[in-house]
Amino acid sequence: MQSSEQAAESSSPVTVVISRRVKEGCEDAFEQLSAKMTEAAAPFPGYMGTNLFRPTAPTDPEYRIIFKFQSQYDLENWHNSSERAQWLKGIECLLETPSKVEVTSGLVTWFSLPGQNPVQPPPKYKMTIVSWLALCPTVTLIFWLFGDVLAELPLVLRTMLITAVVMLLMSYVLMPRFSKWFAFWLFPKEGRDIR
Repeated sequence: MQSSEQAAESSSPVTVVISRRVKEGCEDAFEQLSAKMTEAAAPFPGYMGTNLFRPTAPTDPEYRIIFKFQSQYDLENWHNSSERAQWLKGIECLLETPSKVEVTSGLVTWFSLPGQNPVQPPPKYKMTIVSWLALCPTVTLIFWLFGDVLAELPLVLRTMLITAVVMLLMSYVLMPRFSKWFAFWLFPKEGRDIR
């Protein structure tokens, strides 16, 4: 039987970071197959999008593909599909070395930067502080703007509305920006070039 912690984990968004080193001269073929693989993944339940990052320098020659699914179950559905196997077969023959894969879920998915492999999450206290810096003014603003209207709603409905709006803002608007703004502290590294 699945514990409540396991159930929550399996239903939270999952981010996968794949690093691939492509054979010289095979870059165009690789990018075309990757695009087709993304098209094949798009209709799958829970698919939330893919980003492909090309190599940025000779010292970092790997492609990075970051994609998200709404849950571990949705990811496994795609992972075990014949469509994925078909496209992966074509991609693997273009690689110098096997793909490196990292799967993250929960709060860690708010804190990801392209160009890091493997994606090493920041310490929990840093993630907590940056999340709070985004969350506190957001909730305050919601109450300031809509407090009177919200006060008339039943507590459960009011809580559901506020948390739904806050989670959407945090996941898609605030945390991508806050992760970038605080990258110097979250991901300290000499000579980091954040764009």
